[in-house]
Amino acid sequence: MSLAPRAVLVHRTTEYEELVARHGTHGQAAFFLSSRGRDIEEVAERHRRTRRALAEVTAAIPLTWRQTRVERADLDRFLFAPEDVVVVVGQDGLVANAAKYLAGQPVVGIDTDPGRNPGVLVRHRPGDARRLLPAALSTATGADELTMVEAVADDTQRLLALNEIYLGAAGHQTARYRLGLDDDGGAVEAQASSGVLVGTGTGATGWIRSVWQERGGAADAGLRLPGPTEDRLVWFVREAWPSPATGTSLVAGELTAGGHLTLTVESERLIAFGDGIETDAVELTWGQRVRVSRAATALRLVG
Repeated sequence: MSLAPRAVLVHRTTEYEELVARHGTHGQAAFFLSSRGRDIEEVAERHRRTRRALAEVTAAIPLTWRQTRVERADLDRFLFAPEDVVVVVGQDGLVANAAKYLAGQPVVGIDTDPGRNPGVLVRHRPGDARRLLPAALSTATGADELTMVEAVADDTQRLLALNEIYLGAAGHQTARYRLGLDDDGGAVEAQASSGVLVGTGTGATGWIRSVWQERGGAADAGLRLPGPTEDRLVWFVREAWPSPATGTSLVAGELTAGGHLTLTVESERLIAFGDGIETDAVELTWGQRVRVSRAATALRLVG
């Protein structure tokens, strides 16, 4: 007998909840903020909007479905199932936080604070949930297959990300490594830099775009940022340092569907992390190799 669908509501602790947990009471949190020129009512109102959105989405879950909630900090310990419909209630970044733990489950992004969030990934309002949840199970429902990026180390450690993967030193200090293209059959260069970024079309709305703009945009060797569903990645070396032992000729490029970037560690310790979550990093040590490419997994984001 097949299991009933399960709605998994992904949310995060609000700023107001964090403040009250840190300072003990609403009054003490209000005093803390007022001493820094802020009004707690602004923070409390965003908290109330988030709670109302969660309540409205919960009420829209079909009665025959199972349901559960998972907080952002617990995502790495939560076991998603094939029959899940993942409902992200919050900010765009929360969708990226959840994406790396999924395997093709449909995702519905609910914006709790329209106008404050860009709404790139949380595209819907809480009132849309009643219509979207049953429709998410249908293969005919329009869903964007958003390209993801993965890094695989030679010791089988694997990292997935929706926006970008950063490879470099912890603390963003100087990283030393050898950078290679196309399984080292192409160009290889020893480098010292503040790290390498490899990003997707979704990531092209954030960190990747800022680096691209600093390089002059399309003027940087004609490099065009990909769209979210394109089977193409872009990569940038941050602040490559020229020296007798290190070069700066390989500092930007793209990876098509079958291409990958290879980094061989020449430092005592480097890390790789995705979507800005440095606490969930892959540890790399001297001589290790890590390959970065388009992931076979895509994020199914309900349009």
